[in-house]
Amino acid sequence: MKLPQGYRGEGESILCASKNRNPISFPAHTVCKLHKSLYGLKQAPRQWFSKLSTSLLSFGFLQSKAYYSLFIKRTNRRYRVILVYVDGMPIIGDNLQLITHLKDHLHRWFQMKDLKDLRYFIDIEITRSKHEISLSQRKYVMDLLKDVGMLNSKLVYLSMDRNTSFTQEGEPLLDPAPYR
Repeated sequence: MKLPQGYRGEGESILCASKNRNPISFPAHTVCKLHKSLYGLKQAPRQWFSKLSTSLLSFGFLQSKAYYSLFIKRTNRRYRVILVYVDGMPIIGDNLQLITHLKDHLHRWFQMKDLKDLRYFIDIEITRSKHEISLSQRKYVMDLLKDVGMLNSKLVYLSMDRNTSFTQEGEPLLDPAPYR
């Protein structure tokens, strides 16, 4: 923070911490101008998302018109996908070098942490093996049952035939994301 230009204060001095942690003396009843703010303001999430969107668009990503928090970049049969949710954003792609390059780009714009392999996102548990990726909401459901006091409830079986199979009928729906 800094004192607004032209401010003339009177009265006893107060101490504030500066960037280098040394106290600075200011007059009492001092008003400061904040250079940067993010948390605590109503428009902060919108400003953060605007800055993130600008960064991704400048890096060649396209923003989905169907879901504005989804960003896609395709180049030479390679793709990268970012889904922004609150302050988390998994980065998905088919080339580790391109993902690393994207992370480097984002580090220039933002202070961020790389949490490495995604394990949980929006209450979905992600597990990997050599040949597959599994998505599960088991932990979310167990926590929900615990919260409502039904963790030790008995199972109820449905009267559906175990051998029922589902087939696709009709034409598949078109892909709503206009990023092609």
